[in-house]
Amino acid sequence: MSTTDAPKKPRETDDVPVPATLRKSLKNRHIQLIALGGAIGTGLFYGSSESIALAGPSILLAYLIGGFAIFMIVRALSEMSVEDPKAGAFSYYATRYWSKRAGFISGWNYWFNYILVSMVELAVVGSFVNYWFPAIPTWVSAAVFLVLITAANLLGVSKFGEFEFWFAIIKIVAVIAMIIGGLAVIIFALPTASGIKASFANWFTMGGGFFPNGLMGHTDNGWTGLLMALVVVMFSFGGTELIGITAGETEDPKTTIPRATNDIIWRILVFYIGALGVIMAVVPWNTIDGKSSPFVQIFDSVGIHAAAGILNFVCLTAVMSVYNSGLYANSRMLYSLAKQGNAPAYLGKLNSKGVPVAGVLTSAVITAIAVVVVFVWPEFAFNYLMSIATIAGIINWTMIMFTEMKFRKVVEAGGAPEDSDLAGKSGQEALDAIHFKLPFAKVTPWVVLVFLALVVVLMCFSASYRIAVIAGVIWLAILFVAYQITQAKK
Repeated sequence: MSTTDAPKKPRETDDVPVPATLRKSLKNRHIQLIALGGAIGTGLFYGSSESIALAGPSILLAYLIGGFAIFMIVRALSEMSVEDPKAGAFSYYATRYWSKRAGFISGWNYWFNYILVSMVELAVVGSFVNYWFPAIPTWVSAAVFLVLITAANLLGVSKFGEFEFWFAIIKIVAVIAMIIGGLAVIIFALPTASGIKASFANWFTMGGGFFPNGLMGHTDNGWTGLLMALVVVMFSFGGTELIGITAGETEDPKTTIPRATNDIIWRILVFYIGALGVIMAVVPWNTIDGKSSPFVQIFDSVGIHAAAGILNFVCLTAVMSVYNSGLYANSRMLYSLAKQGNAPAYLGKLNSKGVPVAGVLTSAVITAIAVVVVFVWPEFAFNYLMSIATIAGIINWTMIMFTEMKFRKVVEAGGAPEDSDLAGKSGQEALDAIHFKLPFAKVTPWVVLVFLALVVVLMCFSASYRIAVIAGVIWLAILFVAYQITQAKK
């Protein structure tokens, strides 16, 4: 992204018109659970076995490091969301405080990212349904859930918030139950399936200790170690940035957004580090081979042998949650892009309930087409299209950090939103008046950007992720060309 594309002077609010016609119906409990639900999905329930295999118990450090980076990214986004709460946050802020090109790339990148994520989630929903009803074709399950979730999004933002609230509650209860059960095994020295006494000392005494594969090492199976685990860990945190998308429909953004953002860090500690820490205390890390979820193994150790069925239900709700959030985010992103002039105008229309119906239906139809691709060419879809989705997350986080720095420059120059408390202020006075500041704002964005660059470099060491880096470069080139084409037609 060229900095020469940036505006020479602060943009006026009217440059990026986003009428305040969306319903501000999301309450604090909705925002809290949307943020948390976005970070707890199949990546934790099933994907954690891959990260544990790479780093052993030191995976806890990887989640701590990655969690800190994600927390700073969401803090940067929330700083802007509190002062200027608008739908389609990433794209709107990039357009207003950076350039129209940046807004175009940010918005369409995020939209396509969630289309791909939704596509895969809907494609696997059939496998969960088949656990109980093997005779139902997987495409039927995908179609039914697509229609149900789409209908829920058309009912209004408050209904979306309620659905997401309860989806998240189910996942949270499952994780808490696992933690409590695991702690009971440790405290009361209950017998385990492995025959090894459950203890937190197992982190340091089993299978090579806390750093069994070091920071980075090479085996016959490829690169391993703490650093390589960071690649897997970062993708587990995708979805936490949904807080920014909800800002335009939040009852009291100045109170709700900071509270939800600050709560992210301790919830990451509990639900990722706490859960995996207990799992590796009860089930020796080197016996977690990925053939079944670590959560199934610990439920089995506690004596709940229906663990597979329980986890199947939890994962089914997790899939529905991801698609529910993805459709919501995409419809608001298309709405924002339309208001910026970066998408067809019909996508900027709202119904009587304040729902961008065209955005919801367009995203649902495109997702349905993508699901067909998954069923017809599953290997192509999963190996190539999802590579773009993974790198798209890093592109999005990178643009958030750059946009936050641009935002501060505009605020310092006296270009804060007219309806903000910063209006009429400039210089250090304006920066000091920012309600929810990014900590150490002069340094933090660069630290996060260096970290994200490191993750991209580490991806190149893995055959399964290397293609994502290549796909990301191609995807950015496509977006740049698409922007130039759309501008040439105007």
